[in-house]
Amino acid sequence: MNKLLCMLELQQKLNDATNGLGWEKGVTKNGKTINWRRCIYMESAEMIDSFGWKHWKSISQATDYENLQIEIVDVWHFVMSLVLEFAYISKAESIEELAERMSKTPEYQKLSTEASLAFGSDDILMTKIENVMRLSLIPLSPEMIGALIEEFFELAYLGALNVTQLYRLYVGKNILNQFRQDHGYKEGSYIKIWNGLEDNAVMKSGWEAHPDMTPEELYSLLEEAYPAV
Repeated sequence: MNKLLCMLELQQKLNDATNGLGWEKGVTKNGKTINWRRCIYMESAEMIDSFGWKHWKSISQATDYENLQIEIVDVWHFVMSLVLEFAYISKAESIEELAERMSKTPEYQKLSTEASLAFGSDDILMTKIENVMRLSLIPLSPEMIGALIEEFFELAYLGALNVTQLYRLYVGKNILNQFRQDHGYKEGSYIKIWNGLEDNAVMKSGWEAHPDMTPEELYSLLEEAYPAV
C-alpha cells in the first residue's frame, strides 16, 4: 500500500465532502473563503503549547509529546490541503504524480522506516515548528510548496513519527471524523461512549488489533462496534 498516496486521496475526499467540489479555487460550497496557510500557522501555534515555553508561567510543565504528535497530524491535514490546492491551480501534476514526487524527498525517506524514532530536543522541535509557520506566511510558489513539504517531514521525523505512525494517526482521525459525521455528529445524536469506551479508544484499539487494515476496513470495524440505537 502506498501510504502517502492513500493519505492524499483521503484528504481530497474529505475536502470534497466538507467544502464541496471545486474547493481548490479557494471557496467552500457555502461561499466561505478558504485559507489553508492560515490553518497551518494557527494550528502550528497551538502545537507550541505542547511545550512549557512560558518562562514566566510554565516553569515545571513537562512536554506533552503525545499531544505534540496529534498536533503534527492536525497540521498535516492542512499541509496536504494546501499542496493539493496548489497542484490543482498550477495543473502541474496528478495526485499520483504528487505522491511520487513527495515520496522521493530525502526528508520523506528518513520517515520510511519501521524503526522507532526518537524525539528531537524541545528547542529544535520548536524551531522546526516555527519554520513551518514562517513558510506558510510567504507567497505561494513551487519553491515555497517544496520547502514546506520538506520542513513538515523534518518536523514529523523530530516528532518521532515514522510513515506508518503518521499514516495510522492521520487515517484514524480522518475515518473517525467521517464516521461521526455519518452518524449524526452535527445533529447531536452521535454516541461518543461505546460500551464504556470513548470512540477514540475504540478506533486506536482497532488499529492495534489489525495494523494492516485499509481505511475502508477501519470504517467497517467502527460500524460493527458502534452501539445500536
